[in-house]
Amino acid sequence: MEWRRAMMVMTGVAALEFVLLAAAGVALVGNPLAGHFKADAAKAAEPRVAITHPSAPQKARLTRSATSVLVLNGGGRAGAAAAAAAHVRARGYMVASVGNATGPSPQTVVMYRPGFTAEGVRLAHDLHVRVVSPLDGMRPPQLLGAHLVLIVS
Repeated sequence: MEWRRAMMVMTGVAALEFVLLAAAGVALVGNPLAGHFKADAAKAAEPRVAITHPSAPQKARLTRSATSVLVLNGGGRAGAAAAAAAHVRARGYMVASVGNATGPSPQTVVMYRPGFTAEGVRLAHDLHVRVVSPLDGMRPPQLLGAHLVLIVS
């Protein structure tokens, strides 16, 4: 029976040593890794909408009057897309169509087809829209021939 008691004491001491070694390992190795994980967490918390401004200024290939814009209401407010389309026309753009987005949009965004980045940035600048993104969630046939999409929140 004495050997059982000794074995229990030794097991308790070993468990305590393991806990202390694990705590020391976390303290020594965890702190350098914490900054790395915080940076990854901050990056993951950023909005998923890409805010794109070309690094090198690009010249738009199309004039405003030749640039076609699809205007969609993503905020659910009646008439928002029609009002935005009037602003787009007033700036000299061609409005391809006005309609409703398939889902809600938390912010107004300009999306552009591949090759029309400069036109998208120009429209966003003209309308004071801060978010410019490559085409996301829409296929080219859904654009009805438009080069850009303006989703109004």
